[in-house]
Amino acid sequence: MCGISSDVLTASYQAYLDQLTAAGILIPLGVKGLYGHSGVFEDVIERFERAVTRRGAHFKAEVMRFPAILNRQHYLKTNHIETFPDLMGSVHSFTGNERDHVQMLQKRERGEDWTRDLTPTEVMMTPAACYPLYPTATGTLPENGRTVDLRSFVFRHEPSIDPARMQIFRQREYVRLGTAEQALDHRNYWLKTGEEILNSVGLKVEAVVANDPFFGRGGRMMAVSQKEQVLKYELVIAIASSEKPTAITSCNCHLDHFGHSFGIKTADGQYAHSACVGFGLERIALALFKTHGFDPDHWPSDVRNVLEL
Repeated sequence: MCGISSDVLTASYQAYLDQLTAAGILIPLGVKGLYGHSGVFEDVIERFERAVTRRGAHFKAEVMRFPAILNRQHYLKTNHIETFPDLMGSVHSFTGNERDHVQMLQKRERGEDWTRDLTPTEVMMTPAACYPLYPTATGTLPENGRTVDLRSFVFRHEPSIDPARMQIFRQREYVRLGTAEQALDHRNYWLKTGEEILNSVGLKVEAVVANDPFFGRGGRMMAVSQKEQVLKYELVIAIASSEKPTAITSCNCHLDHFGHSFGIKTADGQYAHSACVGFGLERIALALFKTHGFDPDHWPSDVRNVLEL
């Protein structure tokens, strides 16, 4: 952890979490990384999203909204199970008969593991807002590609005391499907524009070359490759801990990975490249509260103007 002790980080996370809950901003639900949100919290997110929408309006992007669950077969066409098995969430349900139900209840009463009596359903928890898009884009893209505006709750199984590391949270994305040049231009545009938007609301972020938290030995090699190719940038800022900044926005190039996986091709028959910007809405709200205080009525006037408070 770059010389930062886990005790120092834990204390920082707990201190900010205590402040958020005391102010009624977050409502703890008894599981690490799972919270209810106050009306103030939701209002800040909605206003920030509208600011993003205004900056992206000239793209005339297709607007799509997907649920927080994903077709299991579509999920398996990505490489998520190979690269992020520790983060995935599978939806299981009871599909037995009355006798099976009685046996399951008896296991629960005895303190045994009754969840083994559940059966996988046809859906997984959505791990990224853009994942449901690719199965709908199979085939040949228009000459100029496609730009899509997405928002979704996404799930990642990483329970943490850090209030900025929630298990379920919202991502607002603009995704570009097209040629390698179109995808790279999109990533670079939103890297600059995302920083401008965040700076405009008083969040002085830093752009850093980053990698995804790939799993295992093979994952470490993938992380090195991702950094070497400069495929991922994160915009980071101190939230709960000044020693360990948090990514609140990411700008990513996926190369032609999803084009291959889902048979998405450009007008000239090549596998499409893709890129996206992802705004972590809960993290951005937490950064705003940390920077400006818990009462938006007292935030700086320039920030209030951008958010139309």
